[in-house]
Amino acid sequence: MRIGLLTEGGYPYVSGDAGLWCDRLVRGLGQHEFDLYALSRTERQEDQGWVRLPPQVGRVRTAPLWTAHDDGVVYGRRLRRRFAEAYGELVAAVCGGPRAAGPEAPGGSADHAGVEADRFASALYELAELARDEGGLAGALRSESAVRVLEDACRAPGALRTARTARVPDLLTVTAHIERALRPLSLDWYEDDALGSADLCHAAAGGAAALPGLLARHFLGVPLLVTEYGVHLRAHYLAASTLEEGPAVRALLATFHGRLATEVYRAAALITPGNAHARRWQERCGADRAKLRTVHPGMEAARFADVGEGVRGSRSADPGTLVWVGRIEPAKDLISLLHSFAEIRKAEPDTRLRIVGAPAEDPEAATYLTHCKALAAQLFPDEADGVHAVGDNPVSFEEIGGPEIPSLADAYACGAVVVLSSVVEGFPVSLVEAMLCGRATVSTDVGAVVEVIGGTGLVVPPRNPRALAEACVALLRDPERGERLGAAARARALELFTVEQNITAFHGIYLEIVSHSPVRRVVVDDEGEPLPFGAPAEAHVPGCWTETRFTTERRPRWAEGAPVRATVPPPVPVSVGEGT
Repeated sequence: MRIGLLTEGGYPYVSGDAGLWCDRLVRGLGQHEFDLYALSRTERQEDQGWVRLPPQVGRVRTAPLWTAHDDGVVYGRRLRRRFAEAYGELVAAVCGGPRAAGPEAPGGSADHAGVEADRFASALYELAELARDEGGLAGALRSESAVRVLEDACRAPGALRTARTARVPDLLTVTAHIERALRPLSLDWYEDDALGSADLCHAAAGGAAALPGLLARHFLGVPLLVTEYGVHLRAHYLAASTLEEGPAVRALLATFHGRLATEVYRAAALITPGNAHARRWQERCGADRAKLRTVHPGMEAARFADVGEGVRGSRSADPGTLVWVGRIEPAKDLISLLHSFAEIRKAEPDTRLRIVGAPAEDPEAATYLTHCKALAAQLFPDEADGVHAVGDNPVSFEEIGGPEIPSLADAYACGAVVVLSSVVEGFPVSLVEAMLCGRATVSTDVGAVVEVIGGTGLVVPPRNPRALAEACVALLRDPERGERLGAAARARALELFTVEQNITAFHGIYLEIVSHSPVRRVVVDDEGEPLPFGAPAEAHVPGCWTETRFTTERRPRWAEGAPVRATVPPPVPVSVGEGT
């Protein structure tokens, strides 16, 4: 089958999110053909180029989210009125307008949410049809008319109290954000020779990545599969908490993304969260439980085999060393880890802590790393064995790729206990890597940690340095227990979190969705006659064996004309007396 893989800020770009997972999926399902539809986030991401694509990728189409090109479309009076009506309905659903107070929503909050969700979806598809009919929507979404429509929705009776406090700068910010989020509506991907030729659209994330899949389903009837290893709406909430925008902006944007997530979950044929934590978020956002299939991310176990099977149980790893591996950022809470290590040193003075991270590219991450190094120097002055020896700090900050830690597996191999100190976590990839390396782990109870670890490691509350220290000391003082936990962790990871498990699951999901999807197009030959099979057996053999054309517009000749009524056969005369 042909899969339209939809990404946003990810595959096939070199610096894309979830690029490794997408690449493993595409390479593992070589029996299918993939077309990539990628939305880029920044100009720098585009300049860095693509990864090397496998032969099963048929074509790649890209579009930027970081800039909006002038489409040159000028709306006349009728089209401006049409846009204002559709956009007004969209932002009224975001602002909580008065329509839900009518007989359509008889009082209940669930009824109100359902009416507003339907209102948002109808307006979204009306805007998409306007963009498709006229060749673009970017100019209208950035226009002064859009700002005025938003202002009217915020001032309307029944609007959210927070929305009524929005001022002109707030309205401009919200309008710009909605315009950026709706840029996929103006793309030319929704034709028979683009997404219409796919048997299935697979969105690698929610939000903007799933929006082209929504429109392909609306215009062309292509079924949509949505995979979320990190829930897009949750990520927006976390990012919004760090912004300096006013409460009106945060409330309106949160409602907008919530409405979009609800429509994505409603329209999707199936939804595949990466863990139970993401699954609960999706259910609270309106996802039907019957559509949910939990598929854990797949890790490449072979790269950790030497450490997991060879180093475990030997003394090549320092039994008195704690290891932390990951991206250095505030959500990882290295501050609590350093304070916890101070408590550990009081109980076990010879213990060392090695913090191994990727090079800090983001300015915020670099600032945080500097702060952590300063705190480590303050908490742990350089120590020396004698008067004439050079002092050494028990905490070291290292990067993967250096002479001491040439690979990721070597990072986990250098210590007996791996620590995870995060306060926010989705699916803990570093924890699974430690499990594949056969290491005992101490983790904070955030995200999907408990689901992943499953009793093969110690779990403590987040932001609790004393509890983290006590768990680490317990494993440092009982290395045999650490080895038993490490062996159990590796066995669990090999059973649940490998690439092979992930690929097998998606192969079955693809077949399930396509088997329940109706035939959307008639396959005809050059004469317009229908072909008995949409995909002849020869089509699976390399080479130009068949030439077929797909059509969704023109009716074949056998379908022309008025339908023919079925004739009823005359009754067979029966003589009186027969059969008696």
